[in-house]
Amino acid sequence: MAKIRRLAALRHRDLRLFFIGESASLLGSSMATVAVTFAVLDGGGTEADLGAVMAARIVPMVILMLVGGAVADRFGPRRVMVAADLLRCAVQAVLAALLLTGRPAVWTFMVLLAMWGAGESFYAPARGALIPGIAAAGEPYEGKLRDANALAGMAGSLASVAGPALAGVAVATAGSGVVVAVDAATYVVSATALLALRVRGGSPARAGSGRAALREGWAQFRSRTWLWVTTLQFTLFNLLVWAPFLVLGPVVAHERLGGARDWGLIMALYGTGAVVGGLASLGGRNPRRPLVVATIATAGWAFPSAALAAGLPAVPVAGAAFVAGIGAAVSGTLYATTDQRYVPAEVMARITSFTTVGAFALGPLGLATAGPVAALVGTAAVLGFGAAWQLATGLLVLAVPDVRRIG
Repeated sequence: MAKIRRLAALRHRDLRLFFIGESASLLGSSMATVAVTFAVLDGGGTEADLGAVMAARIVPMVILMLVGGAVADRFGPRRVMVAADLLRCAVQAVLAALLLTGRPAVWTFMVLLAMWGAGESFYAPARGALIPGIAAAGEPYEGKLRDANALAGMAGSLASVAGPALAGVAVATAGSGVVVAVDAATYVVSATALLALRVRGGSPARAGSGRAALREGWAQFRSRTWLWVTTLQFTLFNLLVWAPFLVLGPVVAHERLGGARDWGLIMALYGTGAVVGGLASLGGRNPRRPLVVATIATAGWAFPSAALAAGLPAVPVAGAAFVAGIGAAVSGTLYATTDQRYVPAEVMARITSFTTVGAFALGPLGLATAGPVAALVGTAAVLGFGAAWQLATGLLVLAVPDVRRIG
């Protein structure tokens, strides 16, 4: 019965359409990322060239995300998401054509990936604002908003597990150009699903323009202690826990474990755990204190870093990553659902942009400094500190009355 109840969300037309569109575009993006990587290298690009190409996609996302939130609140999230899908479809179609007919220069990759990232910077905050409208449409039931967020998280988790594996086979057999062309087609699927959705309460807000709109969003953000406290927790998590794990984990796997094979196992188990956590979040009843449960779930991220620091073999590390994946899915679903329940709909996209930019702003710094710091104090020390930090900050967040009060 529990399994049937968890899958019941997909019987609802709009949740099913949303899940199909999200899964298609995220799977295509995951595959295209691998394809672009090998296209740059196969075209004679160096590691520095590849880094520049990947940065070209990320930088616009950081710079434009706040603008994207304001635009989505002003013109309506669905319109912005469809426009972002069409932009990304066009960009990937051009890149696919260039790959199928020759070897694009590195600067060509950089320009097109910058446009790809720009589309994502508008799509992401609009998506956060659209989900409550999807949940409000059609047949209501308890936990529908949570289920919508759980399905969104599951779409990303499934893509992160299946995308790289499918891309590896497809690039080897058909080439990077074909994979990127498939990605372009997935954005058409996403846009079509969005246009077919029934959305309630998704009218554009009468927000100010430019700086006034951003000031209004910032005022709403900082007025909610639970919101900026949890965002700060994720800012420091990405700096001190996750970035060092992503950089130093492969180093440990290369030096002490089974290399790429074992690191692939560890990350695959993390993705699998996220899928399991997403399934666990579907159906059932909402917790009485969602932020308390979400914060406790974030403790899972301490386990894989601690396992690596303790010198455990690959299998226990992979098991720890599995637990972390479950915690990531559960906490992500509950945080998103709480935001959407307690933040006014007319500023939801801007709030999403503030939380997203805030959470990931220091991630690049963590990626850049993890190696040098580990060279000074040792890899185990950096990873062990990250694990301890994650547990300690969870306790600090739970000590905030506003976090415990939300229900």
